[in-house]
Amino acid sequence: MVIGIPQEIKDGEHRVALTPEATAALIQVGHTVLVEENAGIGSGIKNDRYREAGALLIKDKSTLFQRADLIVKIKEPLPSEYHLFHPGQTVFTFFHFASNPELTHAMLSAQTICVAYETVETEDGRLPLLAPMSEIAGRMAPLVASVYLAKPFGGKGVLASPVAHGAPARFVILGAGTADRAAAEVALGIGGEVFIFERFTCILDVVKRLFPKATCLQATPESIEEHVPKADVLIGAVHIPGAPAPKIVSRTVVARMEKGSVIVDIAIDQGGCIATSRPTTHSDPVYIEEGILHYCVTNMPGIFPRTATYALGAATLPYVIELANKGSGAFKNQELRRGLNLYKGHVTHKRVAQAHGLPWADPKELVG
Repeated sequence: MVIGIPQEIKDGEHRVALTPEATAALIQVGHTVLVEENAGIGSGIKNDRYREAGALLIKDKSTLFQRADLIVKIKEPLPSEYHLFHPGQTVFTFFHFASNPELTHAMLSAQTICVAYETVETEDGRLPLLAPMSEIAGRMAPLVASVYLAKPFGGKGVLASPVAHGAPARFVILGAGTADRAAAEVALGIGGEVFIFERFTCILDVVKRLFPKATCLQATPESIEEHVPKADVLIGAVHIPGAPAPKIVSRTVVARMEKGSVIVDIAIDQGGCIATSRPTTHSDPVYIEEGILHYCVTNMPGIFPRTATYALGAATLPYVIELANKGSGAFKNQELRRGLNLYKGHVTHKRVAQAHGLPWADPKELVG
């Protein structure tokens, strides 16, 4: 199979889908790997390293897309890339279709096979390709918020860490998934006062044992309405695979927060879990709504590409190999079948279909 690795073009996106080591592994089992020139530069990976691994360097993006049977990316295709895809081509990347109807219809029209990193799911409910990026975004969130709490950035002027006669910042974290736990660990590490809200009691019990210094509370509308307005920093990472993120915090509650507080909505890729959230970029990362700073960058890990590229590449490589070796036969693997969102003009993920009011097609019947 011919595998194409294009250079990412999203704002602030410096990651690359495959490392030279992963490229070599694919070539060793008989595949051809095309890498767009300078695709790895942002991650500190020079073109020569891909050449040494056996890849073919391609200057023209259109040529790469035309020749490739399988495109492996990091972020969802942008409108300027829609015309590059061809029928029957497999595209493996983060898609987040539920929050992007334009992208959904574009890829349906292209008759592509779309496998979304964020919905590849194991039998026990783990999301192995989302997890490494969620961890990075989670660790980033308290650090980013701590910067924007500074007065010159529009924040209330609260230092996250405690000092003599000064209380630490109060962090309210919605959820107890990978990103939330990473955020809690960092927020506690810098001395913040941390409150974690989780809906399920069984998970809440685990979080209490993991973070004995945090206050762990069951997430109910009443508890959120009581505690969110007291937060210096609100971090949300609520996620339902394939579906739009539920709005956990209303505009009314946000308006009750003290002016200059900071919101970091990690769930923004799926539409955001806070009513006042809207997507931002690394070039223009924050805006003020109801007097609150909102950081809602849709590709947070993109600014730490060396770390993110190797973490994500290690997680995706086994699935890339399976897709390359078996083609559509790879969807006998239930984890990859759960990741299959679109198949040659059909929506094959129920939650994506529900999000856009489109008919759902059973992937078992389509793929065989």
